[in-house]
Order: sequence, then C-alpha cells, then structure tokens
Amino acid sequence: MGKIAVIPGDGIGVDVTHEAVKVLQAVNEKHGLGLVLEHLDYGAERYLTDGTTLPKGEIERFEKEFDAIYLGALGDPRIPDMRHGREILLAMRFEMDLFINLRPVKCLADRLCPLKNFGADDIDFTVFRENTEGLYVGLGGNFKKGTPDEVAINEDVNTRKGVERIIRAAFEFAVKHGKSTVTMSDKSNAVRFAHDLWVRTFDEVGDEYPKIEKQHLYVDALAMQMIKNPKQFEVIVTNNMFGDIITDIGAMLQGGLGLAGSGNLHPGKTSLFEPVHGSAPKYAGKNIANPFAAILTAEMMLDHLGHTAAARDIGNAVKLALEEGQTTADVGGSLGTREVGDWIIEHI
Repeated sequence: MGKIAVIPGDGIGVDVTHEAVKVLQAVNEKHGLGLVLEHLDYGAERYLTDGTTLPKGEIERFEKEFDAIYLGALGDPRIPDMRHGREILLAMRFEMDLFINLRPVKCLADRLCPLKNFGADDIDFTVFRENTEGLYVGLGGNFKKGTPDEVAINEDVNTRKGVERIIRAAFEFAVKHGKSTVTMSDKSNAVRFAHDLWVRTFDEVGDEYPKIEKQHLYVDALAMQMIKNPKQFEVIVTNNMFGDIITDIGAMLQGGLGLAGSGNLHPGKTSLFEPVHGSAPKYAGKNIANPFAAILTAEMMLDHLGHTAAARDIGNAVKLALEEGQTTADVGGSLGTREVGDWIIEHI
C-alpha cells in the first residue's frame, strides 16, 4: 500500500508526469502494490486563476496522509519571479525538513556518455546534497539598492546538526549499498568558517565508519575530476549550492537532464520526488519532451517505498528502450513523449 500525491506542475512537467503516472499504474496493477494516487492541480494555472500555491494546512496533510509526493517541473513565463514555484517546492523542502537531496548519477548506455574513453559502466555514483541550509535559506538583504553604492548580502547558513546528518546519511548509504568510498566536497580553503565545520564534521563522523575510505576534494577539484575520471566516485556529499552545480554536471555525464531523477528525503517521513529538468514551456504539449527522467523518478520513489521488484521493472524497461533506440529525439530516437511511455508500459 501507499498513498502518493501527484502534482504535475507546469509546461512539460504535465506531459512527462502523465507518462510517469501511466507507468506507475502499470506496475501497480502488475505487482498488486495497492498504490493510491491523488492528483493535485498546484502550479502556474492554479496560481494565476485564484492565487493559490499551497493551501493552508496542506503541508501537514502531506505529512499525515501521504507516503510520498511526486512533483513535476515548475516554471511559467507568466510568473517571472517564480513565486508559485518557490512557495510550492521550497515550502515542501524546508517545512517538511527534507534534508537529503538524493541524486543518482548512472549512465544507462555507452552512447550517452559524453566523455572520451568512458562508457556506461564508468558512470555510477550517488550525490547527497544538503537540502535545507546553505545559501539557499534566503537570509540577507540589500542596502542602498539601485545605487552605485549598493551592498547585497546572502548568508551561508551551516549548522552542526544539518552538516552532520547529511554526512551521516551518505556514510549509511555507502554501508547499505556496499560502497567503499565517500567523498566530501567544500571550499574550506576560501570559505574558512562555514566549510571548516564541514571538514571537522566529516572527519569525526567518518571515524565511526572505519571500513569506508574518506576522500576530501575542494569543489573546483571535484568538478575537474568528475570530467577527468568519474569512475573513481561512489558516494559524494556536499552542501546545497555545490550540490546543485555538480549534479548538473552529473546529469550530463549520464546523458542529459532528460535522464536525471531526484528524491528529497527525510528518513521515516513523507518524501518528495521530482525529475530535475525544467518546465521548458515552449515544448509543452508538443509530444516531444523526454519522459525518462520522470519515469526514472517514479522508479526511485517505488524503491524508496520498498517496492523493489516494481522499481526494477521500470529501470530495466528504460535501459532496454535506450539500447533499442525507442526514445525521444534528444537521446537519438524518433518517438514522441506518449509513445515512449506506451513502449515502457508494453515492455513492463
């Protein structure tokens, strides 16, 4: 059993979420999972109609009534400040304390790897991005705004609790999945106070896991090494901003944003799953968007909920589709969004 809130979002989010839901329904029927999906219309259209982002009390309802939330991409040019996106996505991340942003980076076909002398087997690691602190908390302000003397400040917030729990989550994942190395990345040579906390905490927590090798890289060196030799990485843990950046590098290593899924997790609580690409409004409704990231996000969600066989069915079907060229144009095929979803369902 499991109750899932489905929020399609905006733009191509609606298109690809439709295919992910089709796939969820197919494995739900095949495996008798007992999943119950509740569709919610939060997004740009609802916001422009009546000003609603998330109704009062909805966060509490998510936490009490749902096992997971599936969210499509948010973003609409009619709302240039993205207020609705912030008030939906960031509210869930921060108010539900979803401190783990989990980003698997796995290449599923040799032809998708953009690096010379590397293939699918060489790109397989997981990034743990701290999801509730750092520069993204929005603390700061402007002084003398709009003048030549303007001062703009954003605060980088790092707490011992926040840093320790994301680092510990990365080590626990390594133990559970038989990984031998955890790499922590910061910029403590320049950001002396905040990132020194990351270094000390990484050393202290790492000492509790003597069988796991600890590796430390400044984030610029990490970005370089991800291109030079991605095969060396198994688990990476870093702060909110750096995680945002390096996971986009990771997405390209695995074949593009159209293949990248993510989870926003707090162990033991309702979690949120979303593909990481944008809403691409100009492609909305044209049956051309790649639904694989959305479908692989559904795979992640099912695996998190303990439906491992159903998740495996989805992952195997996507891998076979890539091998046989049954894909949208961005990854070499000629199918439309809906036709890719149909092919995956037929294979399942």
